[in-house]
Amino acid sequence: MPGLPFALGLSLVWLGLIVLLPLSALLLKAATLGAGGWLKVLTDPRVLTALRLSFGTALAAALFDTLVGALIAWVLVRYRFPGRAFFDALVDLPFALPTAVAGIALTALYAGNGWIGHWLAPHGIKVAYTPTGIAVALAFVGLPFCVRTLQPVLQSLGAELEEAAASLGATRMTTVRRVLLPPLLPAMLTGFALAFARGVGEYGSVIFIAGNIPKVSEIAPLLIVIKLEQYDYAGAAAVATLMLALSFVLLLLLNMLQKKVAHGRHD
Repeated sequence: MPGLPFALGLSLVWLGLIVLLPLSALLLKAATLGAGGWLKVLTDPRVLTALRLSFGTALAAALFDTLVGALIAWVLVRYRFPGRAFFDALVDLPFALPTAVAGIALTALYAGNGWIGHWLAPHGIKVAYTPTGIAVALAFVGLPFCVRTLQPVLQSLGAELEEAAASLGATRMTTVRRVLLPPLLPAMLTGFALAFARGVGEYGSVIFIAGNIPKVSEIAPLLIVIKLEQYDYAGAAAVATLMLALSFVLLLLLNMLQKKVAHGRHD
């Protein structure tokens, strides 16, 4: 590796070109609105509803993915069964599948006349074209993050700790809570943060199943696209800046929580 001055300088240059420069352009464009324009954006019910929907469904989907992803990772690591390699590869399918194709497929499944939707409709359960459909789409695209972050940790743990706990008389629940959960929790938080970050900015897999009804099922990324199509570039930049600020705060809190959990485990 090169010396610190060269490596640090090169890293800062690439960070500036790839991350800081586009973000600076976004902030400068949003600043052209002025105080009155920003006040209008911050008090617009349509904008607030879209932001609340995007972040709310992303949080719900990330929480679901964390729990289900932990179960899937456990099965793939701890058990050997026919077709295991196939199912392991299937986890990465949302990474390779175009998001628009995923949205169309999910809509076909959960629409009122879809394979799953026509079973739910008689019970009054509607998934497609509702916020529930958005959460389903976000859970689909975010699941691989939770599974793949947990798998290496589970593989490194082995089964010896569980066997030792069982030999000392610990119940299964005690083993999970006192032996398995502490080393797994930082990885679970990482997977949650990655799935949440992916869900907040997701667009392609959502627009087909959301219905895109203003103040009901319209996500913030779609609202940004609508403003761009209306040549309201400053308004689109303002909404994007709000998303950026909220995402940064939430991810910063998750990162601090993850470090605190990891530090507490080492202590």
